[in-house]
Amino acid sequence: MGVQRDISDGSFTSVMALIQKCHQNIPERYVLPPFKRPNHGHVDCISTDHPVIDISQMNHPAHRSRLINEVRAACNQLGYFQVTNHGIPPSVMKDVLNSAEEFFNLLDEKTRFASTDVHDPVRYGTSVNHGMDKVLYWRDFIKHYANPISDWIHLWPSNPPTYKEKMGNYAKAMVALQKQLMEVVLESLGLNASYLNNDIEEGSQVMTVNCYPSCPKPDLSLGMPPHTDFGTITILNQSQQGLEIMDRNNKWHPVPFIQGALIVQLGDQMEVISNGRYKSVPHRAILNMKRKPFSIASLHSMRLEKKVGPAPELVDEQHPVAYREGSFGGFLDYISAESI
Repeated sequence: MGVQRDISDGSFTSVMALIQKCHQNIPERYVLPPFKRPNHGHVDCISTDHPVIDISQMNHPAHRSRLINEVRAACNQLGYFQVTNHGIPPSVMKDVLNSAEEFFNLLDEKTRFASTDVHDPVRYGTSVNHGMDKVLYWRDFIKHYANPISDWIHLWPSNPPTYKEKMGNYAKAMVALQKQLMEVVLESLGLNASYLNNDIEEGSQVMTVNCYPSCPKPDLSLGMPPHTDFGTITILNQSQQGLEIMDRNNKWHPVPFIQGALIVQLGDQMEVISNGRYKSVPHRAILNMKRKPFSIASLHSMRLEKKVGPAPELVDEQHPVAYREGSFGGFLDYISAESI
């Protein structure tokens, strides 16, 4: 197990605090090596169609098969899609982003939750893992467990005063939407829509609330490095454009910002369940010189201790087992040990 430390004593500097001092440049520790910078020469803005799916079709038997086909194509081609008509009221989506902005504008409340321990159920930090990153990333975040919400909400920030209510309403809406999305993704693989139903119902939900302050040198740094999410699916709500995804040819594509839509990304557990038929989508967060985007990612996975392997129905002579079983808890132990 890695050595973890409490950082609420002010031994680290949040990016929100840093921008008060950085007017023209950024500290050297945030400058990426040239080959890791957001090089626009490797970004393809034209050739890829970004899938947008009307998820309300799943409630209409006559349209469901078309929906399944659209989801299958999106998962095969890019590992992500956007959903519209998802049933989340615009007020809930707007309120939760406003609440996030209010939280990051606070000082004392944020530092109370500062920690490098990835096992903490509520954790405020900066970069990706401030305790081990060699180059830091230009973001502040708070993460907290959310399912079942009754087990966790009392640990969440109490300021701003409406944070628990607004974030809680949104988190519950994400759990309900995630169940619908998992049904159609599993069906698109040829599995029963109720496959792993109990495990999905009791699964882990981590709410990651991100702030990407305006950056004087956005071409030298990133808000988040290229990575895939560990779980089954991630549902992302963002205030402005800032997400990029990598296609199968290793080219980056800016994900269009569609007002009211939610972004759905496949994670590593879905790749394992599909036995490699679907791939988790690499993605990163780019920065902006003038804007300060916020995003809220609802990351869903099986229970911490639940080991996930390929669905038996997707294993045959042509498709032998391609992945070992693994759990979310084991993944957290691994990245914790990496911080020694």
